Amino acid sequence: MTDSARNALRGARRVVVKIGTNALTSATGRFNRPHFDALGQDLLWAAEGRELVVVSSGAIALGMERLGLPARPRDIPGKQACAAVGQSRLMQAYEEAFGHAARTVAQVLLTHEDVQERRRYLNVKHTLDRLLAAGVVPVINENDTVSVDELKFGDNDTLASLVAGVVEADALVLLSDVEGLYTADPRRDADARLMTSVPSVTPEVLALAGDTVSDVGTGGMASKVRAAARAAELGIPCVITSGAVPGRLRGVLQGEPLGTLFEPAGSRRSARTAWIAHALRPRGRLVVDAGAREAIVTGKRSLLPSGVTGVEGEFSRGDPVDLADASGLVFARGLSTYDANELRRITGRRSADIEAVLGYRYLDEAVHRDDLAVL
Repeated sequence: MTDSARNALRGARRVVVKIGTNALTSATGRFNRPHFDALGQDLLWAAEGRELVVVSSGAIALGMERLGLPARPRDIPGKQACAAVGQSRLMQAYEEAFGHAARTVAQVLLTHEDVQERRRYLNVKHTLDRLLAAGVVPVINENDTVSVDELKFGDNDTLASLVAGVVEADALVLLSDVEGLYTADPRRDADARLMTSVPSVTPEVLALAGDTVSDVGTGGMASKVRAAARAAELGIPCVITSGAVPGRLRGVLQGEPLGTLFEPAGSRRSARTAWIAHALRPRGRLVVDAGAREAIVTGKRSLLPSGVTGVEGEFSRGDPVDLADASGLVFARGLSTYDANELRRITGRRSADIEAVLGYRYLDEAVHRDDLAVL
């Protein structure tokens, strides 16, 4: 599929480009204006005849520079303060870059709750769709000024893959400080080879990514590979390539064999299923028996209380929960029909017994098929 996937990039009409902190700054963490200007030209080119969404890091790094800090703060308030100072500088740079071609940009700041709650998720989607229809380039960043640990996406790679799903993008490009995914760490192994394509992300592929982060950025290669895997599962081809080399974005969107291409799955998830699978954070876990797992994965069936063997965590009716097999492997995610205490009372029971046990019955299913996504 590699050649066809590369060719599909040439025809991508809606593209999400994520720009990492390291692609915007020098080795010392200072904003690299000449490089940003060159990158801005690539973005302007990409926006011609396409709908472009930019997910950009850099606010905290720019805030560090403006405040004269020698290193990235480790505490949340320190990071938030840097983000507050740096975000306006970041948007000013994008305003100037796109202003040369009279293109309008829009600042969009998100927290995880904005995609976790269905109504807010739809609000984000409708806003982005309207901006794109108007020819505006949304520049998206995590709202670091107000985000705390439980609200954070974790890194802008994750955010970019979620945004790609929200806008139903045709392609996702992650611009990093490396050429792509290698067979080994190229900084330590002279025999490391660039992987030009990845048909599917296996545990072995993820292990190659390691878990390294930089002094100015939050995401390492592992976060990029997970983001690429998420996009690929949504049917969106994703390329990880260097943002430090001018012209890389143009080359990728012209189908050139640059970086590492993560090939898309054969079909896209529905928007709702994608939201359940990737935008939600589980509040609990249901352990199921082998028969229930088979019925869900192969038979495309709902989860019945009779297939549940264990309930972990405290959650309410309608909350997202992970589904795991006896070994602890999470294989699906869904919205629970009952709260945790109710499920503990009906675990292992037939659906016909629910009303007798609880005194009422919402549905026969613990998790209905329409509210379930296999991972």
